[in-house]
Amino acid sequence: MFMHPQFDPIAIKLGPLAIHWYGITYLVAFGLFLWLASVRARRSPFVDVGWTRRDVEDLLFYGVLGVIIGGRLGYVLFYKPGYYAANPLEIFAVWKGGMAFHGGMLGVIAAMLVFARTRKRAWMEVTDLIAPCVPTGLASGRIGNFINGELWGRAADPSLPWAMIYPQSGSNVPRHPSPLYQFALEGLLLFALLWWYGARPGAYKGARGQPTWGKVSGAFLVGYGVLRFVAEFFREPDNFLGLLALSLSMGQWLCVPMVLTGIALWAWAQRRG
Repeated sequence: MFMHPQFDPIAIKLGPLAIHWYGITYLVAFGLFLWLASVRARRSPFVDVGWTRRDVEDLLFYGVLGVIIGGRLGYVLFYKPGYYAANPLEIFAVWKGGMAFHGGMLGVIAAMLVFARTRKRAWMEVTDLIAPCVPTGLASGRIGNFINGELWGRAADPSLPWAMIYPQSGSNVPRHPSPLYQFALEGLLLFALLWWYGARPGAYKGARGQPTWGKVSGAFLVGYGVLRFVAEFFREPDNFLGLLALSLSMGQWLCVPMVLTGIALWAWAQRRG
């Protein structure tokens, strides 16, 4: 088995200025989004309805706000509501960590709704554009988790070739390197599937071949929800929550409505035309 390499979380330090690896992974995520969304904006059906590089740049600004605000509030409300109710000023202490993907997703959805309304575009048109561009950002974030030695996995069979000991866990128990599992599943695999599906003309056609929006967005919700649900079986639950009903983690329970919503959205878009 391996010992988790004890990376210094600070990548660059110049006097009082410290740049953390996790911050760099966020910058990489935003850079990848800008590039990939610009590529999609130049392709049909988006170029046909007037998307430009400037639109994508403005969209990124809205998305960054949605990720940061939604991710923080999601962690506060989903994972530690009691603690933050007693310590409300701690909500703003983002440098201490604490972001939730599901909250970030809701924040981005709200930000895309605002963007769509200000630009007089269909909301699902906007979300269909960005959906295949999100998983690479998730992959980047999981690399940040691995570098920080956080979100380690559940106990693994010592014979597992890639089992890893995380000293941060306070034990010498070999564990699954779950951030790398999530990097591969909800990052690379989901990106490949959505990029392929989002390039198909049929992804934007509904009943009787009529144009429609929403199927790519629905595919993202289903794909991420299923892959995250699977990955959670290998990830150690938060120690302040443990496993919940049916021995499922909070992350898994949050994925259930996500998958159901994705299925309903895809079916609605397919019928709508």
